[in-house]
Amino acid sequence: MYIQWFGQSFFKITAKNYLGNEVAVAIDPFNKNYGLKVPNKFGADLALITHDHEDHNNLEIIKGTELSPEPFVISGPGEYEIKGIMVYGVPAFHDDEAGAKLGENTIYILEIENMWLAHLGDLGQKKLTEKQLEHLEGVDILMIPIGGTYTLDSKGASQIISEIEPRIIIPMHYKIPGLNIKELDGVDKFIKETGFKSEETDKFKITKKDLPSDETKLVILTP
Repeated sequence: MYIQWFGQSFFKITAKNYLGNEVAVAIDPFNKNYGLKVPNKFGADLALITHDHEDHNNLEIIKGTELSPEPFVISGPGEYEIKGIMVYGVPAFHDDEAGAKLGENTIYILEIENMWLAHLGDLGQKKLTEKQLEHLEGVDILMIPIGGTYTLDSKGASQIISEIEPRIIIPMHYKIPGLNIKELDGVDKFIKETGFKSEETDKFKITKKDLPSDETKLVILTP
């Protein structure tokens, strides 16, 4: 499996499904209004949208593949099996006031190549509900927002991580060069808060056998 990050919460995951076919998943594509480079159209079999804000819902750049002439779009809670991949959408909130300020958000949990991945979207809750934690406990790879203001900050993210206990952490939605959202913290604050040793790469390759068994690994992806 390969995981690529474009900034904010926008990821592309490429992996094999249980039939041996290569499947691409796009999560939260943004538009050009945020100062970051918007990729040219690329193929995806599945597109996941955590919430309907324009830095997360730019489906115009996502086209189909040979396997899927039109990408299947999921934009809310539910249980799905698409192209041999299991997807669970779990209701959550964009803020810590039950969505009163910023609205609702969907957490996505995917089963791919015998691994479990979770993308928290713009999670703003400081504490997970019992039902959310029931879905998230023990996931292998966790993509978590850390920039604060609109989502969890470093301290809040660290608390959520301690509840879920993932094996690999990939931070997202934080300040990076070119991003014109000035209110976000950078990743250094998160690294200091957690104390985890970090690995930096532009494209992360992972297999089931490579998952750490007795430690938590922090992967910093460069867009």
